[in-house]
Amino acid sequence: MKQFEKIVGLIDAPFTPFKPNGDVNLDPIPQYAQMLAKNGLQGVFINGSSGEGYMLTSEERMQIAEAWMAAAPQGFKVIVHVGSCCVRESRRLAEHAQKIGAWGIGAMAPPFPKVGRIEELVKYCEEIACGAPDLPFYFYHIPAFNGAFLPMVELLKAVDGRIPNFAGIKYTFESIYEYNQCRLYADGKFDMLHGQDETILPSLAMGGARGGIGGTTNYNGRCLVGIIDAWKQGDLEKARALQNYAQEVINVICHFRGNIVGGKRIMKLMGLDLGPNRTPFQNVTDEEEKRLKAELDAIDFWNHCNIL
Repeated sequence: MKQFEKIVGLIDAPFTPFKPNGDVNLDPIPQYAQMLAKNGLQGVFINGSSGEGYMLTSEERMQIAEAWMAAAPQGFKVIVHVGSCCVRESRRLAEHAQKIGAWGIGAMAPPFPKVGRIEELVKYCEEIACGAPDLPFYFYHIPAFNGAFLPMVELLKAVDGRIPNFAGIKYTFESIYEYNQCRLYADGKFDMLHGQDETILPSLAMGGARGGIGGTTNYNGRCLVGIIDAWKQGDLEKARALQNYAQEVINVICHFRGNIVGGKRIMKLMGLDLGPNRTPFQNVTDEEEKRLKAELDAIDFWNHCNIL
């Protein structure tokens, strides 16, 4: 197995900017990258769930990857989600990511066909990872999106020694116990990226969340980075207050169809308009936008959110 650098700090899962007609809009990406870096984010995981990756053509995904590579500040990691229902397209995207110098790649299990066995998942990851043998490959565990409710410790056992560039898991699931068991596997051999902004603090308390990938980091990254900073400084009360505030923000977006829809509209309210969501997502209406802003006003969001 190859040895790769483990990620320290939070990586953002950015939204894909679209024009009003639904075409990809690359123009906001340089400002987007600078904003994330200014607020303490260490990189991006592009074309994933927040980025509506499965609604993009392969050509669009490659254009977006190239745009982020061109815009990335010095030392800013660009990880490319290459998962697809067509493993050959995933392999092609992986090859492209390595060609343009991306820091790493990742893939979630496909929504169709539903993966129901560890060996199926291992084979899927294997075929994709070998398209970019020089890059770390992360499996993106988000079973709520694809129904792949499989035991992740068993996945680690199965890939260990078989997929040379398997670096770890982006773990976006509710089981802090399983997350920690994966972290402890083989004396911490694999990089376990924490993927739930709701539970950074309890994961830190168990020894995890050294690195993570978040969605609400797009607009609430200062707060989430602050949780880790406060923990490192031994200020548990501050870390606890920030984690509770992060949950307040998540409670708001849950009223507006979650991060992909509600969170993306928050970016517009902050002054970085990333356009609409693609079908079949139901976009935030003008009336909903007013209610969204009112709910954010009520929690003093504008004094906590990312600074443009």
